[in-house]
Amino acid sequence: MGKAVRLYWGYIAVGALVVAWGQRWSLPIVASLSVAVTAYASFQVPVWCGAVNRDGKTYCRNNAYGVLMGCRNRQHRWQKIKMIVLRSKAGDFSRTVFPSAKEKFNAVLAVGGLLSAIAAVIVPVVTGG
Repeated sequence: MGKAVRLYWGYIAVGALVVAWGQRWSLPIVASLSVAVTAYASFQVPVWCGAVNRDGKTYCRNNAYGVLMGCRNRQHRWQKIKMIVLRSKAGDFSRTVFPSAKEKFNAVLAVGGLLSAIAAVIVPVVTGG
């Protein structure tokens, strides 16, 4: 049970974030949950590596943590993050970050958490609350 909670705590944070927005919890709680969800999906959720192999046609199927991180292979560790910076690699980046439905779902969680954090700061400023 402990290992499952350690690996998948981010999904609990997603549920808490949905409740926090629905119940209009305080700004620091919503912002903290949003940052936690984004960090979990980006750097800790168990996924496939998805980095481009040396042949340039196939993708690594080793286990990795986070949609932005690579597997245990040194060359794969930062390959995805480098692809964000290099504009010519945008197509490769989308294929490596989203090789399967699980990675697509986790990427949506990361983006949703980031948007939630931004909204948690902007909404009170706009509404004056």
